[in-house]
Amino acid sequence: MKSITVEQLAAAADIPLIDVRERDEFARGHVPGAINLPMSELGGRLDELPAEAFHVICEVGGRSARVVEALEARGYDATNVDGGTAEWRAQGREIDLP
Repeated sequence: MKSITVEQLAAAADIPLIDVRERDEFARGHVPGAINLPMSELGGRLDELPAEAFHVICEVGGRSARVVEALEARGYDATNVDGGTAEWRAQGREIDLP
């Protein structure tokens, strides 16, 4: 499974970012530009995933790692963000609210 750090994510502004946290978690703040496709809904929303390579983030990296493994098995070019949104916040990076 491919993974990147939060620092690498910050430098990769042109790559889509999918946030697999639940809607209420996403609403409390997310990485700017992230698209919310909750893990619990993802199976029925695969058609909304980007055709090109994309990154996957959650709160700390566990859920996104499981999602990336499942998507890679289906042929998607997905990369996990180690540390997730919690690490993004811990580094003092900007958070968007809906």
